[in-house]
Amino acid sequence: MAAAAAVAEAPEPWPEVDLVEREQRRELLLTGPALEERVRAAGGRLPPRVFSLPLLHSLEVCGCASLREPGPGLARGLPRLRSLVLRGNALGPALSPELGPLPALRVLDLSGNALEELPPGRGLGPAEPPALPQLQSLNLSANRLRALPAELARCAPRLQTLNVARNRLRALPAELFALQLLSELAAADNELQELSPAVAALPALKTLDLANNQLSEIPGELADCPKLKEINFKGNKLKDKRLEKMVNGCQPKSILEYLRVGGRGKGRGKTDGSEKEESRKKKRERKQKKESGEGEEEEVEEVNKLLIRILHVSENPTSVTVKVNPLVKDVRPYIVCAVVKGMNLRPGNALKRFLSMQTKLHEDMCEKRTAATIASHDLKLIKGPLVYGAQAPQELKIVPLGRKEIKAKDLVRQLQLEAEEQRKQKKRQNVSGLHRYLHLLDGKENYPCLVDADNVVISFPPITNSEKTKIKTTTSDLFLEVTSATSLQICKDIMDTLILKMAELNKFTLENKEEQSLSDTEADGVSGPFNLQSNQNAEKDASSPLIVEQVRVVDMEGSLKVLYPSKTDLDITASHITIIR
Repeated sequence: MAAAAAVAEAPEPWPEVDLVEREQRRELLLTGPALEERVRAAGGRLPPRVFSLPLLHSLEVCGCASLREPGPGLARGLPRLRSLVLRGNALGPALSPELGPLPALRVLDLSGNALEELPPGRGLGPAEPPALPQLQSLNLSANRLRALPAELARCAPRLQTLNVARNRLRALPAELFALQLLSELAAADNELQELSPAVAALPALKTLDLANNQLSEIPGELADCPKLKEINFKGNKLKDKRLEKMVNGCQPKSILEYLRVGGRGKGRGKTDGSEKEESRKKKRERKQKKESGEGEEEEVEEVNKLLIRILHVSENPTSVTVKVNPLVKDVRPYIVCAVVKGMNLRPGNALKRFLSMQTKLHEDMCEKRTAATIASHDLKLIKGPLVYGAQAPQELKIVPLGRKEIKAKDLVRQLQLEAEEQRKQKKRQNVSGLHRYLHLLDGKENYPCLVDADNVVISFPPITNSEKTKIKTTTSDLFLEVTSATSLQICKDIMDTLILKMAELNKFTLENKEEQSLSDTEADGVSGPFNLQSNQNAEKDASSPLIVEQVRVVDMEGSLKVLYPSKTDLDITASHITIIR
């Protein structure tokens, strides 16, 4: 009996902790289906052993619905911790015990949990002295917070990035505007009813996203933020209808200028009469410049703007259609697609820049592919219509980039073995490349995939594309897809940004002459030497408008689900880009 009791009381094995302890690694990643059971056995918290690794710099615990609190001893046991990621768990309704003090922490991600409040004693830590003196990035998005702690600015005085989107916030605390280093504030999809004029006290603010709230006014003081470049107030019902129209279609610079002069019904700036007089004065000046020849420079600048032309489905008899199989609903239900024609990837490092840009979007906006995944294909190598669906791991076959054809089940196993080998060689818990995304498939009975008309899998999100549709330097027409398990709007926002970045890359390629760079393998289908004539054609293509063709996503019966870009999509406000609809 005693022996049986001893066996029953034996602690759950934690091989990841054993490995970090034995090899004195500085990173610990805990994820996967087995984690659920072990955390549940530990009472909904992490085992005390995790907090006995004083050399640890990075701790990441993701996707564990059993984790309700980190557990006591975190602050005391991990004094060197720089990155703490507890994303997609069940933390809440508050943090007990509180997290801090963590003197070296720079990144804290508590997104996707069940937090409702962060009060003193059950929040981020004390304000005096600051619990998180080095914290630069805080992500509290996708929780249930109704208020932010008033002491946040004192608790984390060096905060630069704050993401509180997708909560239930009704106001931002006045103390928040004391953060002198805050450069990015994301609070979209909340219940905010006003933005305080104190926002002008944020001297470093560059990006402000308050979309989809309950704002009725935007304070004119916002225009006093000296570094503000990007703003988003879409989805708010503003009293000033002209301003509401502007936030849905104008450049941030124009919106801020409108606020600066007082807007409609404000007493801060010029009167309507003086605005009209100013307009007449500018017209006279433009006319004088044109007559004297000084206006030619401005005309050249307008010509040099990069153009993006949207080709509607009605104008395009060969438009691509994507059908969605209902099997994908419980796996990765959201997809947005587009066709982009006119990219110039031939010169120098143009292709490399394009792939690097896509990787950066995956890291930042796609939140390491947890929010969404981008895939780009050579349009000429795709045979439509396409079907977005899901298949069992043992049935799904793909030729992954740089590999031979393999079943998804075997590919995932192969990547897991490679990841373990990486960890052994580098003596680090975290891995690189595709291996970082394997945990996103944990617990999935079916895997998402995009299949062409020949029943060939061309995409297996969030892991890899097919070698069959690989982008090369000779590629000029691309088929783009963005998929997500989270939100259709996220897919659209990321596609908007992707196309904007592609336009900017084309502009950069045009303005910075580079030698053509075609390897033998990349030049498949190109016969003969790359001569001067083809070089001139490439330059001509680069200066032409980038064509974005609409792609319809429909159900299996043909009913429309998504059309991208629609009238409200691609609302690009960059001064060097013009959209032709």
